Amino acid sequence: MPVPALASPGAARGRSSPAPPLGRARCARSPRSATRRRRPRATASPRPRHHRSCTITGAAPGLREPGARDRTPGQAPRPAGARRSSSGRRRSVRFEPVDPRVSFPRLEERILERWRRDRVFERSLELRRGGPRWVFYEGPPTANGRPGLHHVEARTFKDAFPRFKTMTGHYVERKAGWDCHGLPVELEVEKEIGTRTKRDIEAFGVAEFNRRCRESVTRYVEDWERLTERIGFWIDLSQAYWTMSTEYVESVWWSLKHLHRQGLLYQDDRTVAYCPRCGTALSDHEVALGYATVVDPSVFVRFPVVEAPDPGLVGASLVAWTTTPWTLPSNLGLAVDPERSYARVRAEGGDLVLAEGLVRAVLGEGAEVVETFPGRRLVGARYRPPYENLDGDTHRVVGADFVSMEEGTGVVHIAPGFGAEDLELGRREGWPAYRPVDDAGRFTEDAPAAFLRGRPVKETDPDIIEDLRDRGLLLRAETYQHTYPLCWRCDTPLLYLARTSWFIRTTARKRRLLEVNEEVNWYPEHIKHGRYGDWLANNVDWALSRERYWGTPLPIWRCHAGHDAAVGSLRELSELAGRDVTGIDPHKPYIDEVTIRCPACGEEARRVPEVIDTWYDSGAMPYAQWGYHPELGRGVREFEERFPADFISEAIDQTRGWFYSLMAEAVLLFDSTAYRNVVCLGHIVDREGRKMSKSLGNVIDPWDVLDRHGADALRWFLLTNGSPWASRRVSQEVVEDVVRRFLLTLWNVYGFFVTYANAEGFDPAGPDVPPAERPPLDRWALSRLARTVAEVREGMERYDAAGAGRRIEELVDDLSNWYVRRARRRFWNPGGEGGRDTLAAFRTLHTCLVTVSQLLAPFTPFVAEEIWGNLAGPGAPDSVHLSDFPDPAAFAGLVDEGLEAAMAGARRIVELGRRVRTETRTKVRQPLPRAIVHHPDPAALEPLLDLVAEELNVKEVVFAERAEELGRWRAKPNYRALGPRLGPRVKEVARALEEDEGSLAAALARGEAVRVSTSGGDVRLEPADVDLVQEVRTGWGVASEGGVTVALDLEVTPELRLEGLARDLVRVVQDARKAAGLEVTDRIALGIEASGEVAEALRRHRAYVGRETLAAALTEGGLPDATHREEASVDGVPVRVSLRRA
Repeated sequence: MPVPALASPGAARGRSSPAPPLGRARCARSPRSATRRRRPRATASPRPRHHRSCTITGAAPGLREPGARDRTPGQAPRPAGARRSSSGRRRSVRFEPVDPRVSFPRLEERILERWRRDRVFERSLELRRGGPRWVFYEGPPTANGRPGLHHVEARTFKDAFPRFKTMTGHYVERKAGWDCHGLPVELEVEKEIGTRTKRDIEAFGVAEFNRRCRESVTRYVEDWERLTERIGFWIDLSQAYWTMSTEYVESVWWSLKHLHRQGLLYQDDRTVAYCPRCGTALSDHEVALGYATVVDPSVFVRFPVVEAPDPGLVGASLVAWTTTPWTLPSNLGLAVDPERSYARVRAEGGDLVLAEGLVRAVLGEGAEVVETFPGRRLVGARYRPPYENLDGDTHRVVGADFVSMEEGTGVVHIAPGFGAEDLELGRREGWPAYRPVDDAGRFTEDAPAAFLRGRPVKETDPDIIEDLRDRGLLLRAETYQHTYPLCWRCDTPLLYLARTSWFIRTTARKRRLLEVNEEVNWYPEHIKHGRYGDWLANNVDWALSRERYWGTPLPIWRCHAGHDAAVGSLRELSELAGRDVTGIDPHKPYIDEVTIRCPACGEEARRVPEVIDTWYDSGAMPYAQWGYHPELGRGVREFEERFPADFISEAIDQTRGWFYSLMAEAVLLFDSTAYRNVVCLGHIVDREGRKMSKSLGNVIDPWDVLDRHGADALRWFLLTNGSPWASRRVSQEVVEDVVRRFLLTLWNVYGFFVTYANAEGFDPAGPDVPPAERPPLDRWALSRLARTVAEVREGMERYDAAGAGRRIEELVDDLSNWYVRRARRRFWNPGGEGGRDTLAAFRTLHTCLVTVSQLLAPFTPFVAEEIWGNLAGPGAPDSVHLSDFPDPAAFAGLVDEGLEAAMAGARRIVELGRRVRTETRTKVRQPLPRAIVHHPDPAALEPLLDLVAEELNVKEVVFAERAEELGRWRAKPNYRALGPRLGPRVKEVARALEEDEGSLAAALARGEAVRVSTSGGDVRLEPADVDLVQEVRTGWGVASEGGVTVALDLEVTPELRLEGLARDLVRVVQDARKAAGLEVTDRIALGIEASGEVAEALRRHRAYVGRETLAAALTEGGLPDATHREEASVDGVPVRVSLRRA
């Protein structure tokens, strides 16, 4: 079958007849041993050995490619025009020469300019218009600071999958957006103007403050846009939505009015997490973003009983535990569990009462328990509080079911002003929410002790502890390490305060939220029912209001009678106000100046002062980005066509941020999920695993990485290095490793192809060799390609960029370290002898490179574009991003599982052979007489033995029937493993293994278990229970692994010795050619001065040396008119090389 999409009309027919420069050996039976033998390879023209990694300048004959002369690194290559091929025929250069010293950053800048000039992104959208719509939502960043490396991570994933889907025929619009409101913006402006409190802001002026906030969120947009373009993130920035725009705000107002009508938006007094620095309450999902490990005081306090239903308790003290001593001045009660057992314990200073099960933990093993009784006996008792605060029916013991018996004392200190359970219990008992703390987190004048007033509450903890100690009320004071919420923007410890706030009743839709979550594909999957699912299951009402300034104003107007009117638009507001306010800025303070007539009573109504949670803004983007407003007839069609999203992706902490707000609003407003697939991303950390921060000095500027290594390298690392949801350890070194390990490997294969394709005049539009008629190596490469296409497409469809990328990297490694390595000679075609064999090699590698460029397009869009643009040829789209992603069905006929398995076996043999050479310190260029191989499936390897022989640099390859023919195995007990298990019987096992004639050890070497008889019965031995050693024949080297054994005959005859020296000579000349700046096709006049064995090797293999180095004339001596001279050493013998162009 033709190679998909790349075969040309008029392909040659008939059987191919590959004719490698050396004769093909045939397999024959050896009469003197029970083996199958490869016929010895010809020795007159030994093939050169080459380094494993493919390099442009190191290829045989190892020279610079056409057009590379006199070029500085990174400079665009110049066209070489018409040149003569190695066979002397005049060829036209069809491909732009490839710079071996490529600068990827410069290449990328050139590609960016071309994309801009040719409108490639816009055309990619136009091309797919009318195709199935695939919806992507951009989580809006806040542009009040420069983008960091973590933003590159998210934007890379948000680019890769839309690129992929576009290439699979989908219409993928990508609308950018900017998040404009909220505390992050306000805090940055406060730093600029030097304010510290809300009072300072109001003195500064809310109008000017908000003006600066508006300016702040546009200040770095240009930086964001520049980075966005530089990393290749294709997104429409020209049509970006802004959450501060009037249409966006009105859309949010519409949603809040809708919720208000349903009774889902309400005001209530509740305990909220409150930031005293920012002066506002936070929602639960904001609280979840800021937990940290802190050390707080841990105090055990006496509460003396002064009155009780059981008079015997009077005089004893209840013991309560708290980590917030600053709440003790607000204590109004104590709670116990009526059904649990409590104990009265004898103690100095009076008896103590606490839960029986916690006595030892609190008081120690020696505590003397006087009596035990159920907690209900304590209910109704009255005590003297640590601080006298309120009169009335307070300071008594009540029963509660939330009292913990896992820590503390089983007696809970209740302050209704500072805890959700406390507030609920206080309401039940009729206690007020006593809270002598102001909005700045300071004690007010109502505090019951003078030393507290006017001070920040957390600051008073040490003084309260000392005061309790002085008055004999402190039983014990310690410290306690635990996690505690800090403000997610300013790191101030949050206070739990009872306050009046506005809430969205998300608990009313909890069941539906859980149902909708089941429809979403989470990556990783465990997030669905773990981190995110647990969050939904424990959902609480959304604390929506913020007592701040720069945000979407809460659209509730209230009259003095307490009637609330929810307003959905400026047009509706104009109607209620009796004047046109449609042109007003819908932010504070201007919107607050608009009064209306209350629709309920006709009295004047003013807007409530709060703004809303900025996370509600970002969660509104599916509809608000289009200005969605059914009452105004705006954005309805645009929204409905693009909801829900097929794909979103952000950092994993957004499970309780944007991911939640998107889903919550979609369920509340549209009874639907907001997205179908979500990829969670891990955090970026430094090389030590630490969070990057300016204080640690470990922040990496993304521009430093991009300027040094380029965007493709960074993108490849982020997309393929480990699980996306795991933390990424990033440094300049790991990105440099990507360049070296992957990009340069690919580039060198690409450069190798272009160099020889130009030298030989290969024309992609010319004749073809059908894949079925190509040599096994070509068919193997195409089979690997076909499998890669299928696996990459499947991986990308499953949002597994890492798995798909690793598969591409494996293919590139296969091409570099096996295909090009083994097929190299077929591309170098002196005399034009290769015919269809050479054509097949060019066709195969061309197909692989063009297809790889398409596979890489979503990952590394720049280098993919460069390769495609040079190789795809006439008739192909002018950008790889305008091409179709490779279709596995079109490649299915190329898959050959048997050949792939056989080639894997051949490569295993070669790997073991190399190991032998390394262990025996035998040079790679030194030919050896033979290799003997034991393999489970020798028949499958027969067609590949030429490859094995060439790669191992041996004259023949022989199959052994049994591995034991290559050396006897010996097994000894692993005493560390067997000693504890067998005790004295391990000696019997050792004796049995010592007497073994080899069968037991051989079985263990094959990975099998064996049984050995002992006085206590049979003992089963696994391979891990023994240490295996192979006894090798003298003069041989052996290596084994996974049931495959390779033995190399290490005897070097004088003839083989000279052949190896000749190969070393070729290497020296190739290095000299490279240093002289010669091109692949340049023929030379060559002089070699040597002595001894090296001179003899030159005489014996003169034709070989001349042919391999393109020497038109070879002199055994110096060349008088040489333009380049070089001295070297071959096996310790000095060698002088002189050369010039012929």
